Amino acid sequence: MGSASSSYRVIHLDVDGRIQKVVFSRFCSPYDIKELFCTALGVPRNTNLSLLDASGAMVSIDPTMPHNTERSPYQVLPMTGGQFADKEELFQNVLTQVAEQFSRAFKINELKTEVTNRLAMLEKRVELEGMKVVEIEKCRNDIKKLREEMASRHNSNFLEDNKKLTPRRDVPSYPKYMLSQQTIDALKKPYFDVWLWEANEETVEALRFPTFDAWQWEPKEMLSCLEHMYHDLGLVKDFNINPITLKRWLLCIHDNYRNNAFHNFRHCFCVTQMMYSMICLCSLQEKFTQVDILILMTAAVCHDLDHPGFNNTYQVNARTELAVRYNDISPLENHHCAVAFQIFVQSDCNIFSNFDSEAFKQIRQGTITLILATDMARHGEILDSFKQKVDNFDYSDEEHVTCLKMVLIKCCDISNEVRPMEVAEPWVDCLLEEYFMQSDREKAEGLPVAPFMDREKVTKPTAQIGFIKFVLLPMFETVMKLFPQIEEAMVQPLRESRDRYEELKQIDDAMNEVQKKKSENLTMGGKKM
Repeated sequence: MGSASSSYRVIHLDVDGRIQKVVFSRFCSPYDIKELFCTALGVPRNTNLSLLDASGAMVSIDPTMPHNTERSPYQVLPMTGGQFADKEELFQNVLTQVAEQFSRAFKINELKTEVTNRLAMLEKRVELEGMKVVEIEKCRNDIKKLREEMASRHNSNFLEDNKKLTPRRDVPSYPKYMLSQQTIDALKKPYFDVWLWEANEETVEALRFPTFDAWQWEPKEMLSCLEHMYHDLGLVKDFNINPITLKRWLLCIHDNYRNNAFHNFRHCFCVTQMMYSMICLCSLQEKFTQVDILILMTAAVCHDLDHPGFNNTYQVNARTELAVRYNDISPLENHHCAVAFQIFVQSDCNIFSNFDSEAFKQIRQGTITLILATDMARHGEILDSFKQKVDNFDYSDEEHVTCLKMVLIKCCDISNEVRPMEVAEPWVDCLLEEYFMQSDREKAEGLPVAPFMDREKVTKPTAQIGFIKFVLLPMFETVMKLFPQIEEAMVQPLRESRDRYEELKQIDDAMNEVQKKKSENLTMGGKKM
């Protein structure tokens, strides 16, 4: 314990002729050691001491003092005054001052940190206040310019209390959802033969297939075909639909489709006929309830009612009445639903009049769900949901069935390329005509123009190749997992259509390259001359 290598030190003191052993840690402070010595000497702990070795030399009181033995003890003497006391007092004063200076220094650092933080906060506030001032000044300038502009106009009184704001852009005027006068006059005839044409057996059989050519038929003939579909599927019988009401309803549907290049009554018929053919081809009546079949057919008939010929993008960008009414959320599809049920409100056109309130609620919700699903902005969302279900599809799961119905109406809505080339290609011309009308209007109104709608940028092949490859084929091939029978009737025609348009694009590209070289040669020839 007394060895030099120990963590404790042992010092022997001569206290009035007796040997006193003192043990302390090597890590004790000098002040602690002095207190131990005072205790050993029997004097107050704050007494100043003087330590002398055997030769009379002074020894520093600290942990590193030289080791001694009982034979060579240190003599410890209390200091009551004189020079040593004065020096010790002076030394203590100096230590106290240094300690105070250190303490003050630390407080200054803390104060400096606090002041720095406050300055940073103040600088941020000044910056923010400065930005507010700039914004306020900008607003004042804008208000001033607006007042000057209003004052310069002759009709500056449009903000008077008795005036109403009118739409900034021309909004299509939507018809009241009633039968046309011509149809009403026809209904008043003694014999209710609104359409005299009746589908023959050959036509009835052709209606069941995607190859049906709708271009050959007049509107009244298409109405008769739609009527036949409702009877053939057993909907009229099973739901006790009044046949006369069915005729009135179909007439009112016809009257509420506009004469657009593409989104017209013929398109409505094609979508419904494709739905009818899918019901037949996929034997859906064996898998779905009759209520589901009624919803599928009715949603197809109503899915584009009163379409104005300008898509959702235009409605939103032009801030039309429809976009404002439906808060930019599927304005057209919401409008189609609204028109459909405005028609059903009329008792003489309500084919659901024999349904109780709960059944009608189910029909209404189902129809709305399917029509809203035709918004192409939701295409990825709906297809991804179906892909997650198709491998383990459960017809007893209502969510699975609803998702399938949404995909089916989407397939039918954009199914023209499934049909033979001579039937499908005219529809491409009609669609491009409608697109070009919209893009021309967008240019005139300073609105954004989609490249696929710009007559200066798009061609038939470029319009169709990407649509078939990335929209139609992935969707129909996913449906084919559930209904393999559509591969030959629907998927293969799509592949052939894709290949045909790719060949046309190659021809167009080659012709453009030849034309380009001719132009370059003419330019070079002109320069040589």
